Amino acid sequence: MFTIGKLAEAGGVGVETVRFYQRKELIRVPSASHGFRQYSDDDLKSLHFIRSAQTAGFTLEEIKELISLDSTEERQRAHKLAISRVEALNAKIYELEKSRDSLRWLAEQCISQAAGPCPILNAFRINP
Repeated sequence: MFTIGKLAEAGGVGVETVRFYQRKELIRVPSASHGFRQYSDDDLKSLHFIRSAQTAGFTLEEIKELISLDSTEERQRAHKLAISRVEALNAKIYELEKSRDSLRWLAEQCISQAAGPCPILNAFRINP
C-alpha cells in the first residue's frame, strides 16, 4: 500500500501529476482509511501504463480509452489507435528529417561561404 507521495515517487512523477490523472479519471481516487488514502500495486501499474502510453505519444483521452479497452477483448479499437499514433509519429519524423536536412544544408553553406552574412542567421531572421 502507498500514500499518494509514495505512489508518485514510485511512478517517477509528482503528487500533483497523480492528482491531475485522478481529475482526468485515469487513476482512481481511493477512499480514505485511517485518515489518508491508500493506493495499491494496481494503482502503480495504472500510473506506469499512463506514463508509457504518453511516451508513445498517446493523448490523455486516447489513454483513457486504452484503459477502458484493457478490460475488454476489443483489440480492433486498440489496433486502430496504435496505427493512428504510428501515422502521426511518421509525419512528425518526416518533418524532423526535413528540418534536420535544411539545417545541415545551412551549416554547410555557412562554412563554404567565406564572405557575407551567415546563411544560418539569415534563415532565422525575420524580414519585415
